[in-house]
Amino acid sequence: MDTKNIIAAISLSAAVIILWALFFGPSTEEIKQNKTNQEQVKQEQTQKSSDTPSLDQDENFSKQSRKEALAENERIEFKNNNIIGTINTVGATIDDLTFKQYDTELNSNEKVTLLNPRKVENGYLIESGFVTNNKNIDVPNASTKWEIVGSKKLTDKNPIKLVWSNSQGITFEKNISLDDQFLFTIKEKIINSSEKTYNFYSYAQIKRLRKPQISGFYILHEGFQAVLDDELIEEDYDDIQEKKFSRNASKGWLGIGDKYWITSIVPPKNKGFKTTFDYKKKFRANYISTEGIEVSPNDTIEEKIRIIVAAKRVKTIDGYAESLNINKFDLVIDFGVLYFLTKPMWFALDYFFKLLGNYGLAIIAVTVCIRLAVFPLANYSFRSMAKMKMLQPEMKRLKELHKEDKTKLQQEMMALYKREKVNPMSGCLPIIPQIFIFFSLYKVLFVTIEMRHMPFFGWIKDLSDRDPTSVFNLFGLIPWDPPSFLLIGAWPIAMGISMWVQQKLNPTPPDPMQAKIFMFFPIFLTIILAPFPSGLVIYWTINNILTMLQQVVIMKRTTVKTV
Repeated sequence: MDTKNIIAAISLSAAVIILWALFFGPSTEEIKQNKTNQEQVKQEQTQKSSDTPSLDQDENFSKQSRKEALAENERIEFKNNNIIGTINTVGATIDDLTFKQYDTELNSNEKVTLLNPRKVENGYLIESGFVTNNKNIDVPNASTKWEIVGSKKLTDKNPIKLVWSNSQGITFEKNISLDDQFLFTIKEKIINSSEKTYNFYSYAQIKRLRKPQISGFYILHEGFQAVLDDELIEEDYDDIQEKKFSRNASKGWLGIGDKYWITSIVPPKNKGFKTTFDYKKKFRANYISTEGIEVSPNDTIEEKIRIIVAAKRVKTIDGYAESLNINKFDLVIDFGVLYFLTKPMWFALDYFFKLLGNYGLAIIAVTVCIRLAVFPLANYSFRSMAKMKMLQPEMKRLKELHKEDKTKLQQEMMALYKREKVNPMSGCLPIIPQIFIFFSLYKVLFVTIEMRHMPFFGWIKDLSDRDPTSVFNLFGLIPWDPPSFLLIGAWPIAMGISMWVQQKLNPTPPDPMQAKIFMFFPIFLTIILAPFPSGLVIYWTINNILTMLQQVVIMKRTTVKTV
């Protein structure tokens, strides 16, 4: 890759962004007006939903071990091919869930556990039901003991039923079913056997006692997520601790997302609801219906809530989005603003993985396809660079000849470029698309669970993680574990060498200082990219090798008119 052109491309991109902001971006007055309008909309929404009941309640958060918390109350076991866990009959909460197919670490037998009871230090749970503004009516809460009717085991072929009745003649039922992947469907029912009419509001909420350890990378969102009336909402934990978020909507979903896992709620369809993200000694993501449901004497009402606690597998998430008609549920996976590139990149990698059986080979296959796609552009660029390199003696002669007359020198240079049909800026052409391709591949490797713990050949056991070897212990020959900042592995070094060789094929910068800076650029990038996913470094290395082969062929076929 021509390093001079990289710097030129980045500088040009920055200039375009700055000029756009200066001449085409919104004015300060427009920004203020938009902010005022947004605040007015939020106030109107708050007023409309101010009569909904509060979801605050007294809870016992005394700390216990996970084993003690799970043994404290009667539980209902659930299990399918993907998840295993239990539902607490006290509160009817889903507060124990483990992914059967995912290990916590490479070469570990311990499975990833996502949900935990509320009394555990890292409590993380889901609850649902009905609430009411009528203080004289008892409704189920976190301390309610539900009765199991029928089966005590939930599977994808066997649903369960929970029942609780109050002293006012009202019975609450939960019919919970589980599919063969990650979907819980809860049918919340109220049977009014009294002679009075009541209003109830359905709700569901996710509670998380503490902020989890997050990646902290700007390219990945971890925290609160929602799509409300077609708008994607993403809020960080720190932001919610400072100020709660609340919004009314008529359709959508909400949840809390980790890098590889999602805990989400899909409210009942065709009914308005208010979504709230807040922090009150615990993080909460919840919805509550904005209009109460009236239950007449001797009448029954029912609401259906969907809860998806899933590994962020692309096909699984896309499948739920399509089969359940969940609006923009595919945005659970943070493919980012370059979605139109990152999603096709994933599909390409997945296609070659199925064909070749290894994601490392799939990356190489995609690299070859990318090189073929940019072949005409690269050909034009390399042909121009080859001519530039061959013209360097003539350019040096012109500089010596006209060193006292800069204007004449520029005229002679332009005449030379025109005569030889050389464009000095043509090297930027293949660089620009490759910047976006590089970022797209990095994003896919970083955010998709399909790449997690996927091996290549030799020492690469996880393509989503860095190369674990280090030149400082001779790649494991010396019995010493270097600190992380000294982990410069074999693949990053191979990438650096390929960049250095490729640099030798490009024209030497005319400025001696610039030439020295570019000489150290491969070393600089080797150190910078050493912590990056090994799959990305493999891509860059193979891309460099293919680029060099193409460049060598073109240089051998290139001639110039000037002697």
